[in-house]
Amino acid sequence: MPSFTRALFILTVLYLSSLSTFAENEGLSMNFYKDSCPQAEDIIKEQVQLLYKRHKNTAFSWLRNIFHDCFVESCDASLLLDSTRRVMSEKEADRSFGMRNFRYMENIKEALERECPGVVSCADILVLSARDGIASVGGPHIPLKTGRRDGRRSRADILEQHLPDHNESMSVVLDRFANIGIDTAGVVALLGSHSVGRTHCVKLVHRLYPEVDPALDPGHVEHMLYKCPDPIPDPKAVQYVRNDRGTPMKLDNNYYRNILDNKGLLIVDHQLATDKRTKPFVKKMAKSQDYFFREFARAITILSENNPLTGTKGEIRKQCNLANKLH
Repeated sequence: MPSFTRALFILTVLYLSSLSTFAENEGLSMNFYKDSCPQAEDIIKEQVQLLYKRHKNTAFSWLRNIFHDCFVESCDASLLLDSTRRVMSEKEADRSFGMRNFRYMENIKEALERECPGVVSCADILVLSARDGIASVGGPHIPLKTGRRDGRRSRADILEQHLPDHNESMSVVLDRFANIGIDTAGVVALLGSHSVGRTHCVKLVHRLYPEVDPALDPGHVEHMLYKCPDPIPDPKAVQYVRNDRGTPMKLDNNYYRNILDNKGLLIVDHQLATDKRTKPFVKKMAKSQDYFFREFARAITILSENNPLTGTKGEIRKQCNLANKLH
């Protein structure tokens, strides 16, 4: 090979290699902030633990945040944006009923801004707070990549196209999850999030009134009727049923035993335990918490990496509830 041709070949290889490295660096990676903000993940963890000690239900909020944000087109903290004169916020949409504690996201963001101004995205805060919230309620520690950037617009107008609803058929639910790469085992594991927290009576009364759903365990019905005595509950009233009466503050596989005993609160819980596609996984997770945790961690990882903005896309918001252009 002539020297000129050989030199050109070497330069081409080096160029392609640099492009590959650049592309890799543009994506998500473990410990993305190790140079730009080494304390970032420790600060988020410390804040999550502090908030959990003061307000136990924050852990459930962090877990619900990652589902509602990352499921809708991109994991980019669009959920956290406030409404503007032109665009309604995702967090104010009907499908986001009952979501709360968004103000505590600003606590975490402010702590990070004091340490490393303009470095850590709200999207990464949302994902890592979910990871640490999961651990706070006894779930597995899940190593998650970072490097996301923040979107500039909310997507309330397309929520219904993406988020599965608790009253939809299991086929629709499985299809929605499959659209972002989560298989049937992953769906069953993620719905294990219903092991913690509570469900507002607004979401339950159709199974109690005007007639009780015969699929429900009679003993559990008595408790549900006691907690939800009104056929048309006030959405602003604090009327709810704990998802798991046995271990309501712990993420565990007790949820699967409950739904196999017809004690699931939502239609989707009942379907999960009876549909031939999902029931084998429900039974397996009811027997093995280790299996549940493995599948749960795998599904959370896939969810957290759904179409993120990286590199030069998006922005790093100054405040999580406002796009920078509004400052």
